[in-house]
Amino acid sequence: MAPLQPSVSVPPSITASPSPIGGGGAAVTQGVNDLASVEQLVLDLCDPLLRENALVELSKKSEMFQDILAPLLWHSFGTIASLLQEILSIYDALSTANLSPGASNRVCNVLALFQCVASHPETRMLFLNANIPCYLYPFLNTESKTRPFEYLRLTSLGVIGALVKVDDSKVISFLLETEIVPRCLRCMEVGSELSKTVATFIVQKILLDNLGLCYLCANPERLFAVGTLLAYMVVSHPVQPSAPARLLKHIIRCFHRLSDNPSACVALQALLPDVLKDGTADSFLVDDPATRRCLQQLLHKVTVGTVGGAPRPDLDHMSSRI
Repeated sequence: MAPLQPSVSVPPSITASPSPIGGGGAAVTQGVNDLASVEQLVLDLCDPLLRENALVELSKKSEMFQDILAPLLWHSFGTIASLLQEILSIYDALSTANLSPGASNRVCNVLALFQCVASHPETRMLFLNANIPCYLYPFLNTESKTRPFEYLRLTSLGVIGALVKVDDSKVISFLLETEIVPRCLRCMEVGSELSKTVATFIVQKILLDNLGLCYLCANPERLFAVGTLLAYMVVSHPVQPSAPARLLKHIIRCFHRLSDNPSACVALQALLPDVLKDGTADSFLVDDPATRRCLQQLLHKVTVGTVGGAPRPDLDHMSSRI
């Protein structure tokens, strides 16, 4: 007698329902077929011979079937353990800087599924409570700028970014306790512009939580490290008028949030780069009034606001618009 396949239960709320419009029968059939295909691919993850194809196919479907896929991945027997096996299998390659593109792509497909689980409200805290983000931290500690390492870095940051998108102090507390900030700073220093952007976004979301702001401002060395690196990114990666200013936007919002702390506000008088003070950056934010206003408020607070400093003539062009 052949062994039974492990079953994957699907909540009634995510099964296909008939369409009130003509042709609904075909739509229902297609929906059932798609669901059956996803279920089978999840089961295939536990078979080492079928896993690679399942990873490729599921990573393609992760956004389209996120509501279904995340609970299936988490609640199906052995699936998360199989995915963690893939993560652990390339740790040795990280220390030797001998990571092949194929191995990197395979693990990136695993990370795409983890991002799906991290984004889903039903599985997010389960994912966090199992400490699974910590398995990604070695990828954020790497310094190699080759494509296989950069893809791992960026995709890992995407998983952490998915966690912080929803404002939840429990998520922020976990990330602070597991020291995500130094790892984000490393990515901001050595990563591609896209990795820098995602890492800066994560730092911004941490700062927006009061716990995160207190953590980063409680230690002068920690505050100096963050402020100096933010300033360095502005100076070393000048924004071009034809290029999107996504990175600059997140940097400005980080500085703005830091200015809410009195000690940090004083430190920002010395840390803010001239390009943010002299109107150069302002000219790149014409199409982003929210960030432009954020920059104006930042300069006002640093120069004449909470620290009680006297107005500076060279910043009148900014503060007069508030």
